[in-house]
Amino acid sequence: MKTKPLRVALLGFGTVGGSVARILVERPDLADRLHLTHIFNRGVSRKRADWVPSSVVWTDSIDELFASKPDAVVEVVGGLEPAGAWVRRALEQGSAVVTANKMLLAAHAPELLHLAATRGTQLRFEAAVAGGVPLIHGVREGLAGDRLLRVSGILNGTCNYILSRMAASDEAMAGVLADAQRLGYAEADPSADVDGHDAGAKLVVLAGIAFRRHLRLEDIPRQTIRTISAADFRYARRLGCTIRQIAMVETDGPDFHAFVGPALVLRGSHFGLNKGANNVVTIAGHYGGENSFSGAGAGGPATAVAVVSDLLSLTQRTHERGEEWPAGRIAPPPPRPYYLRFVVQDRPGILSSIAAALANQGINLDAVLQEPGYPKDALPFVITVEACEEPALRAALQDIARSDFHAEPPLALPMLVGDDPKG
Repeated sequence: MKTKPLRVALLGFGTVGGSVARILVERPDLADRLHLTHIFNRGVSRKRADWVPSSVVWTDSIDELFASKPDAVVEVVGGLEPAGAWVRRALEQGSAVVTANKMLLAAHAPELLHLAATRGTQLRFEAAVAGGVPLIHGVREGLAGDRLLRVSGILNGTCNYILSRMAASDEAMAGVLADAQRLGYAEADPSADVDGHDAGAKLVVLAGIAFRRHLRLEDIPRQTIRTISAADFRYARRLGCTIRQIAMVETDGPDFHAFVGPALVLRGSHFGLNKGANNVVTIAGHYGGENSFSGAGAGGPATAVAVVSDLLSLTQRTHERGEEWPAGRIAPPPPRPYYLRFVVQDRPGILSSIAAALANQGINLDAVLQEPGYPKDALPFVITVEACEEPALRAALQDIARSDFHAEPPLALPMLVGDDPKG
């Protein structure tokens, strides 16, 4: 039976919103399923585009948009408010919502999913993680028959651009970050990217999809990439590794292990081979093993494809049952090997002092690496340690940090080499 097309209202006409509208306009084959009726934007007169059909209503009145009672509202404004109030309003009146707003979902997904379920409508958010990569659909639909154990990946294209370029060129972080800002990969304030907040919010969404649990963003340990130096990549290469910002969550009975931050990964793994601003995510299941997804993680067209795909799914699943994400608890990580980098003012006894502090916490050394050619007053060297408990490692590093031979604070990175997906 032929049905009327879904009436779609668009909140936001920036990079992503404009790309969504362009797909809907340029694909007449979608006209019998999706019909763009309204575009909302502040200062809408400066946003009007002559390629948008005259039948579409442009407005800067949110009340006018909601008074039209759209079947679906696309929210690509971003931020917590007023976007959150608009999403709640849409769900309250029974409109389905498609959003790319990872920060809103990280903060309020359980509430919004519950509201959608009680109003008999849907909240969809394929575009909130990994841009145009069909990751959420792949996990929800393609891996529904498995019992998932771990989700890990490179979720922030800015950090991956910075770290993969440093790995290839041995440039310093400051210069590469400045170039990333000039090229538009990084914002003027890059904190959300380089300090792990963006990838953390995406990890919250992925944990909800994979495990149907809500992890609080503030509970996920996050480590900045700002402390990574060119020397770290030289030492990583000696270990057959490179460095990437990794976001990971894995089950441990009723609890979860989760973290976001730089880590050593094998150079030949999916993560190690991933370069530029692309995203790659690996899902490990009890029955099906590992499945990987990769592709453009950002950009208007890629993200808009995910938004339109969600809209099309609304036309096919009118009776889909809602979902709930009860709270999940984050526990300390399992024992892991670690890479420890020290920059010291060289003198006798430093290595024995560090080894003693590690031994006091029951931590075994694996290898000691020292590259030639560095000045004695800022000498970097690396110690790798066997798998150990993180609290013990932190206690040892606190003890070591009290010594007066440091030229820089010690750096500790997990080594994800035992379960890293192979390319």
